[in-house]
Amino acid sequence: MSHQYNIVICLLTLILLQACAGRGVAPVANRGEVKEVPATTTQRSSKSQLKPVKKPKKVVQNKTGYHIVGEGDTLYSIAWRYNFDYKEVAGWNQVKAPYTIYPGQLIRLKPVLKKKAVPLKKPETTVKKVIPKQPLPKKASKPVQKKPKVVAKKVNTKKTLPKGPVKWSWPTSGKIAKTNSPTSKKGLDILGRAGQQVKAAGAGEVVYSGGGLLGYGKLIIIKHNETYLSAYAYNNKLLVKEGDIVKAGEAISEMGQDHTGRTVLHFEIRKDGKPINPTKYLPKKRA
Repeated sequence: MSHQYNIVICLLTLILLQACAGRGVAPVANRGEVKEVPATTTQRSSKSQLKPVKKPKKVVQNKTGYHIVGEGDTLYSIAWRYNFDYKEVAGWNQVKAPYTIYPGQLIRLKPVLKKKAVPLKKPETTVKKVIPKQPLPKKASKPVQKKPKVVAKKVNTKKTLPKGPVKWSWPTSGKIAKTNSPTSKKGLDILGRAGQQVKAAGAGEVVYSGGGLLGYGKLIIIKHNETYLSAYAYNNKLLVKEGDIVKAGEAISEMGQDHTGRTVLHFEIRKDGKPINPTKYLPKKRA
């Protein structure tokens, strides 16, 4: 009996242990009852940190058709900036030689459109009776003493430019650098050393000397005649001023650096306001 009693107690113990172990099993959920797990805080924060990339601002060109004259501007520098012939700009604004302009003045950058003239109707004329006036008695006139004529001497204030074709020469020595910058496409970039002399490529009048043109640094523009202008950019020191008459080969500046840090002279020749290839005009052999 005792042996059977022990067997019964062991069976009851096993049944109780299995019942306790079954309580810890997690219930199995159906697929339809599974809910989406919300994004963690780290995932949300990573998404919020991604900001949209701003598009670069487009360069807005001068669409007003006018340029406001600033300090240091000349008619030549304004025409140079917008790739016009200075004679055209002067004609559009009725500015005559020596092309004096003033700060704050509006300079037109396009031709004036002429309106068609509308014929005017002739007004109706009415005939009026005119009563002749009786002549007044003449007074005795006093003798008039004639003053001696004073002949004023004409002073020639115009600066004469050299006549004939321009005799071009190289503005400086050095290796020609090839770049794709907007300015280099219009002329030559000649490498050199700091303080190297820059010379006038031809005789003429200095019509601009300053640093008011964006992208050219300290700039000199020389007028050789009514057709040709030359320009010398990225100077460190300017040796001439506006109105100076220079000879070909005369030192006008000292070489400086461009926006990339290169010691370089940017040289241009323009014919009727349009840039041309300087190598077609400069001598093949450098001095």
